[in-house]
Amino acid sequence: MDQHKQSVLSSRYKKVLENLQKNGMEAVLLASRAEVLDKLSELIPAGAVVAHGGSMTLAECGAVDWLKAQTELCYLDRDKLGLSLEERSELMRQALLADVYLSSVNAITEAGELYCVDGTGNRVAALLYGPKQVVLVAGVNKIVPDLKAAEVRVKKIACPANTVRLDRPTYCREKGECRAFLDGNPTLTSGCGKTSICNDFVVMKNQRPGRITVLLVAEDLGY
Repeated sequence: MDQHKQSVLSSRYKKVLENLQKNGMEAVLLASRAEVLDKLSELIPAGAVVAHGGSMTLAECGAVDWLKAQTELCYLDRDKLGLSLEERSELMRQALLADVYLSSVNAITEAGELYCVDGTGNRVAALLYGPKQVVLVAGVNKIVPDLKAAEVRVKKIACPANTVRLDRPTYCREKGECRAFLDGNPTLTSGCGKTSICNDFVVMKNQRPGRITVLLVAEDLGY
């Protein structure tokens, strides 16, 4: 990358890290996804009960496969083959009392705010309360100027891609953006109705220090 462009981007990342820290969150910049697993090894103590939300970012970093291979951790594997719907649902409930919860976010504003959207609410519930420690992994592609840009990012990038991945019959899967943009004045309630995967909207600002760690990775990850 051109050194001048890299300098501008580095300044932007530094600003985001500083604002996350001002908002009570630990924030670390990692050079690439290759550093994520080593950092998780540092942050997660032996014997911990660990769970995670649905996340392409974690999958792309190899975090999910890494968790499955850890014999010193109690991993609540909600995606284990052979689980019934009831068993999977129970593991997702148990995740709310995990020692460590891993996830990503849909967007991070330059002011250090986390913007999270969920379909069933289990992920955002765990981010807000329950697990003793929350570790969030996000690529720098998730950085946006403000909360309005975060909303647009979800409705034009994250949700359309996820509906394809999850095989959901939504308007955004077909058209590439939320139905909300049809009227030129999209609101949070505009969307797909019963087929929607964006039902719960959470903005995380000031946090209790020591609970949330954000690992910002200097490359594009997830949706």
